[in-house]
Amino acid sequence: MLTEANIRELAKAGESEALEFKRTTGLRKEAAQTLCAMLNGRGGRVLFGVDSPNKVVGQQVSDRTTEEIAQELADIEPPVTPTVDSVPVGEDRAVIAVSVSRGQNRPYTYRNQAYKRVGNTTRKMTRDEYNQMLFERLHGEQRWENQPAAGWVIEDLNVTEVTRTLEEGIRRGRMEDPGTRNPEDVLRGLGLVKDGVMLRAAAVLFGRAEKLEAEFPQCLLRVARFKGTDRTEFVDNRQFHGNAFELLVHADRFLRQHLPVAGRIVPDVFERKDDPLYPPTALREAMANAICHRDYSIGGGSIAVGIYDDRLEITSSGALHFGLTVESLVKPHESLPWNPLIARTFYRRGLIESWGRGTVKMMELTQRAGLPRPEFEEAGGCVTVRFRPGRQVPTEHGGRALTKRQQSLLELLGQHERMALRELQEALGVNPLTIKDDLALLKELGLVETEGRGRGASWGLAVIGGSGEE
Repeated sequence: MLTEANIRELAKAGESEALEFKRTTGLRKEAAQTLCAMLNGRGGRVLFGVDSPNKVVGQQVSDRTTEEIAQELADIEPPVTPTVDSVPVGEDRAVIAVSVSRGQNRPYTYRNQAYKRVGNTTRKMTRDEYNQMLFERLHGEQRWENQPAAGWVIEDLNVTEVTRTLEEGIRRGRMEDPGTRNPEDVLRGLGLVKDGVMLRAAAVLFGRAEKLEAEFPQCLLRVARFKGTDRTEFVDNRQFHGNAFELLVHADRFLRQHLPVAGRIVPDVFERKDDPLYPPTALREAMANAICHRDYSIGGGSIAVGIYDDRLEITSSGALHFGLTVESLVKPHESLPWNPLIARTFYRRGLIESWGRGTVKMMELTQRAGLPRPEFEEAGGCVTVRFRPGRQVPTEHGGRALTKRQQSLLELLGQHERMALRELQEALGVNPLTIKDDLALLKELGLVETEGRGRGASWGLAVIGGSGEE
């Protein structure tokens, strides 16, 4: 139960995506629109009797007041049952708090119109946004991976991989030992058999290549090593059909064959250390994510790995869903796989984590290796993860020797997209005036560039010869 202290604390915080104030229940129509938007988002609360931040005015409340609120909320479809609290805040006055959680049957409409929250405002949802949310709700009930794989039998699967998945799941503590190694029992335990019928997810995970190529040609991996920075000419170009685990092996072998080894000098040791150009664990994470999140309903879809002189790209068919954006991928986010059966099996096998950390882990691994963070792009019905190599830090440029401090400055900028002067000064522990002098020299040499002015200025490595983007 909410108390007056709770109400005043909420009023002090101000309106947000999950909180809105209404002076009186005379504004219950607008409040119903907002609650509809909150149901379509992450949930939230409307407070009647709060005029503005820190201004708790309350209102007189009768049985008729709560009946009018209930009547207004009855126009929200599908029907909902919000929590309604009446909190005394003074003599004969109270604040009514109406709370809803994230809706389980989204999208919701109020008087046949769907709404969404954008910051602390309520806006009408477009028809496309409504249809997308409806599609995602139906996807949870009936999707490509949980449909029967007509005509598939145990003999069509790689039974060795089925057993290996069980053993690995037990070893990692992610599965209980069922006391049997019968493939059909194991598949049932993985949720890949329903009413005695094998599901498509089982075929994607364990199917034999020849059967997949004939019936599910989208279980395809395309790999290519291009010469230069575009697709004009390639050095190697192959295609592989197979189950998810086979495609991971094919991708790993191709990357090992074509990725160069990057050498660097370890400070204070004066020994050369050879590392793969990109962290293998980050690449495997990107491949696993592509397999779990791609849209298998696209018959001509695939996963593609392209190696260029200036980057490596892993692309999968399908768009981002459930409100995810390329911006949200670089932050911790909820795990919402498009193919939860496939993702759950990958989790039990130890190939992914289940907490939405895949993209964040890629960033951590590349940063640890001294590389720029991966880039994420959604375009043309596909999602691409792009890795770029680290830049060599020169010891001299244009006949001018660079100091150790200037080299450290370049190395630091190579690990971040942009950095402010204050961030550079804190990272290097050097006087700001000294940093300014170094940056001015490096800019004159064409090694760094600045964006913005004054306190809003940020610095980054200069782009030499273009980005290599297509």
